[in-house]
This record gives sequence, C-alpha cells and structure tokens, in this order.
Amino acid sequence: MKFETVDDIFTTNSKLHERFRTTVSAVTDDEAKVRPDGEEWSIAEIVEHVSIVDAGIARICAKLLDGAKAAGKASDGSLAITEKFREGTARVANEKLQAPDRVRPTGEVSIASALATMDATATGLEALREDFAKVDLSANTFPHPFLGDMTAAEWLVMYGGHQARHAAQIERILEKIRQ
Repeated sequence: MKFETVDDIFTTNSKLHERFRTTVSAVTDDEAKVRPDGEEWSIAEIVEHVSIVDAGIARICAKLLDGAKAAGKASDGSLAITEKFREGTARVANEKLQAPDRVRPTGEVSIASALATMDATATGLEALREDFAKVDLSANTFPHPFLGDMTAAEWLVMYGGHQARHAAQIERILEKIRQ
C-alpha cells in the first residue's frame, strides 16, 4: 500500500482493526482454544500476541513522536516510508516468523481482554494522530527485530499490517478447524 499522509495510515489502520475484530468475532469459545496441526498458537493466543505487539508499537510510536517533537522540525506533509521498509515487509509477508519472547502469548488472556487492550491502544494512538501529522517523523528510528530501523510512520504502517497478517492467519486456522 502507498500512503501519502499520516491520515492515510490511520484510515487504513482503522479498517484493518475492524477486519481483525470482525474475524475474531466469528470465533467460538471452543475454536479459540484449538491448536490445529502446523500451528504453534491457538486463535486466543494469536489475539493475545497481537494485543501485546499493538501496545509495544504504540509505546515505540509515542517515544519516536516525542523525539520528533523535541527536534522541533515541522512536517512538510510527506511521509518517511523508505524503500527498505517496503522491500522488507514484502520479503517477510509470507514467511512464518518466530516471535521474540517479549511478545509471545501466555495463554492466560481471554480474547475479550486482548481485544479490550487492542481497542485501548487504538484509542491512544488516535489521540496522537494530529501530533504525528505535525512533525517530521523521518529522523528518529527504532529497530524492528526482522526489518531493522524503522521510523514512526513505518511503525504505524506495521501496526495495521501486523493486525492484517494475523487476521489472515486466523481465517486460515478457522478453515482448518471447520473442515
């Protein structure tokens, strides 16, 4: 996807978040606990993982935003989405990645609780939307475990992309379970 503005990212992320919620809303309690062959996590664990990652991305974005504000450089309206980021996300799009320990699910969080955390995170990011649009987000970066250094705008794109990746995974798992 090509993003022209911060608003484009937020609009897309809102749609991806809704898709994730819609996908998860179709999952029964029994289906949520099943771990089909070839899958490391159950659907409930995937939702927990996404909630953990979302919260982490929000913290990273807030930190990068604070750095951009401190630098005092206003946005010229363009986004800092690098070709390296685009190529990296395309490269790992269909790879099964091993989540770092810090974002692995415990298996002790309900889907409802994980979704509530995700909703709170989305609300928190939305509260920062205007600030993201005002400052130059290109100077400060934070490393991603698979993609290297990323700007705040790239982390915002990753936020929605990560939800989309796991919504598709949940849909595949549901197909396996329901066969």
